Amino acid sequence: MSSVTLEEVASLQREFDWVLNVEVDTVLSQLRAAVGECAGKFPITVGDTNTERGPQSDKFVLTNTDQLKVIVTLTGDCISAADINLKLPRPHTKDAYHNTTVREDLPWMLQQVQDSANHLLMAADALQTLPEEHKFSSAAEVSHFLSTVMSSLQRARQALVVPKKRTLEDLVNSKNVKSLVPPLPREVAVSFYLQSWKLIFAVYHMVTDKGVSRFDRYQAECVVPWVNDVLLLLTVSLQTAQQLRDKLDIFQQYKQEIRLCRE
Repeated sequence: MSSVTLEEVASLQREFDWVLNVEVDTVLSQLRAAVGECAGKFPITVGDTNTERGPQSDKFVLTNTDQLKVIVTLTGDCISAADINLKLPRPHTKDAYHNTTVREDLPWMLQQVQDSANHLLMAADALQTLPEEHKFSSAAEVSHFLSTVMSSLQRARQALVVPKKRTLEDLVNSKNVKSLVPPLPREVAVSFYLQSWKLIFAVYHMVTDKGVSRFDRYQAECVVPWVNDVLLLLTVSLQTAQQLRDKLDIFQQYKQEIRLCRE
C-alpha cells in the first residue's frame, strides 16, 4: 500500500508488536476463563472439571395442548426417568391413547451432551497445554492456533444447536427405544433431542386416511437452563477469538509494509 506514510508504518508496527506481545496473552487468558466456566456448566465431567460433583438431576414438564404430556428427569447426559402420555388423533375413529415410561435401569441417552463436552474438552486442552511462557512468533502462528480452538468451540456449539437428522427407521430401531416400558406400537416413533436451549420430545404417528398412509408429527418442548448457559459462554468464547483474528487480518493487509513476526 504505497499511500501509507513512514510515520503510519512505524505506528502500525508498534501496534502490531503490542498485539503480539501483550494482547494475544490477554485474549488467551480470557478464552481459558470462558472455556473453563463453560465446562463447569455441563452436568457431566469435562476432563478434570466437575469430577468432585455428583450427577445433577432436574425435572421438566413438556406439554403440547392435550396431545402430549411428558414429565422427564434429566440426569447428566441422559433422561433417567420419564412418564409419557400420548393422545394421538386418528382419522374417522377414536383417538389412540398410549402411556409409557423410561426405565430407570436403562436411561435414554442424549449423545449430543457428550459430543458437545468432547469438543469443548479439545478446545480446553489446546488452551491448557500451551506453555504459559509461550510467545507466538508471528501473526500466522496465532491465527492458526485460534482456528484450531475455534473449530472445536464451533463443533461443541453445533452438537447442541443442530441435532443429527434421523430417519423414522432409525428412530424405531434406536437402542434408546428399549428404554420404554411398555414398548410403543410400531406405528408410533418417538425421539428426545436438544435443539439450542430446548429439550424436545417429538412423536411420529403413522395413520391411514382413505387408503393413504402418512405420518403426523407432534412436538413438546421445555427450556433447559444449563444448555442456555453453555451456549452463551460458547458464543462469548467464539466472539473473543474472532475479534483477535479480525485484528490480525487487518495487519495482514500491510504485510508488504510491516513485519508480521517477532523481531
